[in-house]
Amino acid sequence: MANAALFIGYGPPMPGREQKSLQVFGEAIQYYGRLQQQGQIESFESVFLEPHGGDLSGFILLRGERDALNRVRYTEEFLRLTNRAGLVVHNIGVVSAFIGDEQNRLFQDFQAQAAALG
Repeated sequence: MANAALFIGYGPPMPGREQKSLQVFGEAIQYYGRLQQQGQIESFESVFLEPHGGDLSGFILLRGERDALNRVRYTEEFLRLTNRAGLVVHNIGVVSAFIGDEQNRLFQDFQAQAAALG
């Protein structure tokens, strides 16, 4: 079971780059599908957000083991795809995330630190 995730957030397409942003999004979905088939990630989910006045239009969440996600994150293909996305959408970002047992461990530590600090 996955204990980690990569949150890949993105903003709206750059004006005039809407079609290219769809192309790069399709490339990303194909790539993450291959990673899942090869067992490099456990799963992924793509989420579009309704307009809300913020700068986040959607995100993709890759789930897997921390070490495996770290390996994926620094491959040439992942970096190339992130660079391509940065040329067609605003605010591309990749952030490590904690899920499952790792999230529980983090919350337990937070509770312990909060109790220690009063």
